[in-house]
Amino acid sequence: MGLRERKKAQTRAAIQRHALRLFQEQGYDATTMEQIAAEADVSPSTLYRYFPTKEDLVLQDDYDPMMAAAFRAQPHDMPLLEAFRAAVHEVLLSISTVDREEAATRARLSFTIPEVRARALDHMLTTSDMIAELFAERLGRSVDDLEIRVMAGTIIGAILGSQQVWIAEPDSDLLDITERALQCLIDGPVRPSGT
Repeated sequence: MGLRERKKAQTRAAIQRHALRLFQEQGYDATTMEQIAAEADVSPSTLYRYFPTKEDLVLQDDYDPMMAAAFRAQPHDMPLLEAFRAAVHEVLLSISTVDREEAATRARLSFTIPEVRARALDHMLTTSDMIAELFAERLGRSVDDLEIRVMAGTIIGAILGSQQVWIAEPDSDLLDITERALQCLIDGPVRPSGT
């Protein structure tokens, strides 16, 4: 990443950090884009260039490209879901404590604010498309194969399930729960209690 790209990434991260703090202090609805721009010391036009909507301040992140690179780096003889879980593990280990806390805050906001939750579906579909492309590429199949789409959707379901458990248990580690959710897919069908 060149100097210009690094500066842009730093500006985007600073804007998002200020927005998340204001959302927590004042509430999502009470916080305006103008207040966020002022707190981040950028013009409103700069803010809108980085984040076209208020919902994007919660939903945007750089994790999809990181996941794609980590997945492609996994050994090709590793089973598909294990390779994906290993990639998630690598990415999660590379994220700083501050970024983990922000990811957890963003997940909570995306579940608890109706406008953000509605827009989150678009982001999930984009991520599902990325996962389908990665799986199709790895297996030499079409991205539109039913099995490829089902596997990508299953990953999204595991991520959603982990977020729901985390919302119910806010003291738990969202990223640990996400890894455990992906392990559930590897382990197979859920069995009745006591068997």
